[in-house]
Amino acid sequence: MATSSLVTIFSFLFLVSSNLAADPDMLQDICVADLNAGVRVNGFACKPAANVTEADFFFQGLAKPGAATNTTMGSLVTAANVEKIPGLNTLGVSMSRVDYAPGGLNPPHTHPRATEIVFVLEGTLDVGFITTANKLIAKTITKGDVFVFPRGLVHFQKNNADVPAAALAAFNSQLPGTQSLAATLFAATPSVPDHVLTKAFQIGTKEVEKIKSRLQPKK
Repeated sequence: MATSSLVTIFSFLFLVSSNLAADPDMLQDICVADLNAGVRVNGFACKPAANVTEADFFFQGLAKPGAATNTTMGSLVTAANVEKIPGLNTLGVSMSRVDYAPGGLNPPHTHPRATEIVFVLEGTLDVGFITTANKLIAKTITKGDVFVFPRGLVHFQKNNADVPAAALAAFNSQLPGTQSLAATLFAATPSVPDHVLTKAFQIGTKEVEKIKSRLQPKK
């Protein structure tokens, strides 16, 4: 075997072994997000370590119920992600609190960057998600129960009781992202063309315009 071939093989093996041995974890203790930095590399830049304080790792927003009765859907999500807790940057976790008025709905939505696990604090919820095979996986859960929504799949929670409910949600992403299907399709900017929506939903232009008018953000 030629020397050049041996060199090529050994170089390839070295590259493979180096990649397999690479450290997949953080190479520093902390990387507190600099939310004011203009630089974004699939996340937030780190602010100088000298400027880090305990406030970067602290948040009180999940302690009290949100005013879910004041919302259109009767639910209110309070997020505890990297935008609220800069110390979460690069750590791959976050939480939310969801409060539901009687009859409140957290409408069908997806989290493109995270799997979600919910823990019911109070009340009873009808929950479910739809697989890519169009199968609904649904269950009624109550105080103390846990339910999982796989990453990226459309899911929902509905409070069918006549009393408020609340749940805590945890995500394996510092910023899971949320796409509410109705708002995404009917309240996008610029608007999704009517002819796309009429054909997709098999409804008329008047129905599309009516839905759009109801979902537009209130000024």
